[in-house]
Amino acid sequence: MRIITGTARGAKLATIEGDATRPTTDRVKEAIFSMIQFDIEGRRVLDLFGGSGQLALEALSRGAERATIIDESRDAVNIIIENAKHAKLYEKCRISCCSYASFLKGFNESDKFNIVFLDPPYNTSLLHDSLNALSVGNVLADGALIICESDTPQSKKKSLEKKNPELKNASILHDVFSDDEKLMSRYNIEKSSAYGRTRITVLSLADTDK
Repeated sequence: MRIITGTARGAKLATIEGDATRPTTDRVKEAIFSMIQFDIEGRRVLDLFGGSGQLALEALSRGAERATIIDESRDAVNIIIENAKHAKLYEKCRISCCSYASFLKGFNESDKFNIVFLDPPYNTSLLHDSLNALSVGNVLADGALIICESDTPQSKKKSLEKKNPELKNASILHDVFSDDEKLMSRYNIEKSSAYGRTRITVLSLADTDK
C-alpha cells in the first residue's frame, strides 16, 4: 500500500495485520481521487474511520490543507501516526482515538470540513449511522463532499446502471443508505460507480430549505 501521487508520492504505508481493517485497494483509491481531483487543493479533510490513514494522507499529498483522522482502535491510531510521519505529513494531521459518534458530538470548532471520507467496516450499520449524524450535525462546510465506500453485491445489474438511472438509484439506496429513503433525501448524489464489490459514492448535503 502506498501514496499514489503528490508530495509524498511512493511513500509505503503500513496497515494492521489480520481482518481488523480493510484497506482501500489502489484501483479504488485511484477512482476516488479521480472523482474529486479538482476539489482537494487547500481543503480541510475528515476521515471518520481512518484505518491506516491512507485516504486522508493521499488527500494531503495532493494539496489538502489539513486532515483530521479518527479511529476508535488504538492499534489503528498508532499505525496512522506511523504512516503520517513516514510520509512527512504528520504536521498537517490531527489524529484522535475515539468513535465517530463521540467526535461528531463533541465537535464545536469554526473550521468545518470540506471533504469527509466514510469507509467503515462492511456488514454494519456504521455507514448509515454516520451519514445520519453528518446530516444533522454541524461539521460540514458549505459545499462539502462526503465520499462513501460501501459493499455492493456482484451482479450483472451493474453493467446496466449507466443506461438505467432508476436501477442505479435503487442500488445506491440499498448499498449506501441501507434502504432508508428519508436519509437518502437529505443528500445530493454527485457521483457513484461500482468497482467489483466496492461502490464509491460522492454526496453533498441537499438544501432542505428549498
